[in-house]
Amino acid sequence: MALSREEREQFLAEPHIAALSVNAGGGRGPLTVPIWYQYTPGGQPWFITGAGSRKHRLIETAGYLSLMVERIEPTVRYVAVDGAVDRIEDGTDDQLVEVTKRYLPPEAVEPYLEMARREHGPSVAVYMKPQHWLSADLGGF
Repeated sequence: MALSREEREQFLAEPHIAALSVNAGGGRGPLTVPIWYQYTPGGQPWFITGAGSRKHRLIETAGYLSLMVERIEPTVRYVAVDGAVDRIEDGTDDQLVEVTKRYLPPEAVEPYLEMARREHGPSVAVYMKPQHWLSADLGGF
C-alpha cells in the first residue's frame, strides 16, 4: 500500500542509509552507491560528497538524481524520491558534524570526525528538489 505524503516524508526523515543513483552515461547503468543524507519533512534532501569525486562530477553533468531508502522490519517499507539538483555548494564542517551525528552513536562521532577531517578533503553539499515519489509499505511479510 502506498504511503501518504506525511508517512513518506517522515520515513525519509529517519536516519536510513540511502541508495543514491545518478546517470553514469556512456552506455552504463546508473552509478548507485550508499550515502548518508539529511532531510526534514517538506524540505530538500541533501548530502555531502567529495569535491571533484566521480559522484560529484556525474551529479553536475546529469543535473538529476534519485534516492531510495528501505527497511525490512517491522514491515517491508520503502521510499524513493527523484528530482533535479537544486544547488551544489561547498560543504561545511557544520554539515559534516550534522550528518555524522545523525548516523553514528555519540561515542563514535568525534573519532569519525577526526578521521574525516584528516582524510576526506574538501566536500560539496548537494541539494535535491524532490519531484517524484514512489513509496509502499508491504505489511509484515
